[in-house]
Amino acid sequence: MTVESTAARKPRRSSKRTAGAGARKTAAEPELVQLLTPEGERVEHPDYDVDLSPEELRGLYRDMVLTRRFDAEATSLQRQGELGLWASLLGQEAAQIGSGRALRDDDYVFPTYREHGVAWCRGVDPTNLLGMFRGVNHGGWDPNTNNFHLYTIVIGSQTLHATGYAMGITKDGADSAVVAYFGDGASSQGDVAEAFTFSAVYNAPVVFFCQNNQWAISEPTEKQMRVPLYQRAQGFGFPGVRVDGNDVLACLAVTKSALERARRGEGPTLVEAFTYRMGAHTTSDDPTKYRADEEREAWEAKDPILRLRTYLENAGHADAAFFEELESESETLGKRVREAVRAMPDPEPMAIFENIYADGHALVDEERAQFAAYQASFADGEGN
Repeated sequence: MTVESTAARKPRRSSKRTAGAGARKTAAEPELVQLLTPEGERVEHPDYDVDLSPEELRGLYRDMVLTRRFDAEATSLQRQGELGLWASLLGQEAAQIGSGRALRDDDYVFPTYREHGVAWCRGVDPTNLLGMFRGVNHGGWDPNTNNFHLYTIVIGSQTLHATGYAMGITKDGADSAVVAYFGDGASSQGDVAEAFTFSAVYNAPVVFFCQNNQWAISEPTEKQMRVPLYQRAQGFGFPGVRVDGNDVLACLAVTKSALERARRGEGPTLVEAFTYRMGAHTTSDDPTKYRADEEREAWEAKDPILRLRTYLENAGHADAAFFEELESESETLGKRVREAVRAMPDPEPMAIFENIYADGHALVDEERAQFAAYQASFADGEGN
């Protein structure tokens, strides 16, 4: 398996863009902030920029490659029966790595269940992400160790958690910021609207980072909204910006700007990362039932990893040895993930009732007793 697996098509060439074209709109593409074109050409933007060294650029490339390798391994493990479910981030690596690397250590992240790249940036061991999907724990990591909250399955609810946390750190006098990740489908949930309202009214230092991958399972964005998603922020009284979600440099620049704005006490920002989910919604989904192959092929030409590699090679910032070493590192990561998942011990069956309520609850006690009786009904512990 190559480090650019499942999206190894060479980007198609189009008319060359000139400096300053980062915010230009074409007939086929929406207006968005862009610093690196699909052809791997560096362009300028009047409001956003990043000045990165070759080493930092290689670091972003490494982040995306290893995140994709981990994601591909997790998908394979699910197909082999080692995981019950997996939500792939294939195609969204730039949105997650770019925004994740814009964070400071004291910032706090509230993810959904697909932010594997952000978790990587926060220093969460990839194998810890898999326990929940294997069914052996409720998360697998301490949120306060890396300021990265546990994955949230309930759609959109984490935006309220993020807003409340942001309001709290303001009262504490901290100058850190909060990022809430969610998808285009979640943006239609009531919890998200409530989070927008509270964050605006209380000027909370929170960045709402929406990865618009254009499909809420099988529902396209045109069935969800009549205006560009980032414009929804205007109705709540704070700014929104749309960024090329397959451009890691633009995602880094835009998120960094939004975080700095939050720290200055200027309130929330909605960032819409316009990207594409190249895989299935989860491993229980079949995207061929509702979208055309031509659509995916068009987005493969905008692959975030390939465009940065093209830029690195053309600018002389990376040589063959770098890519070969990274290929070896990615295979080592894949092997470690496989071995770690298969070595995960099964939890005690009764542990599911622990850590639900701090002081206990009558209904949980009743359910525990019923389940214990059910387990005891099997001879020789076969119920385990």
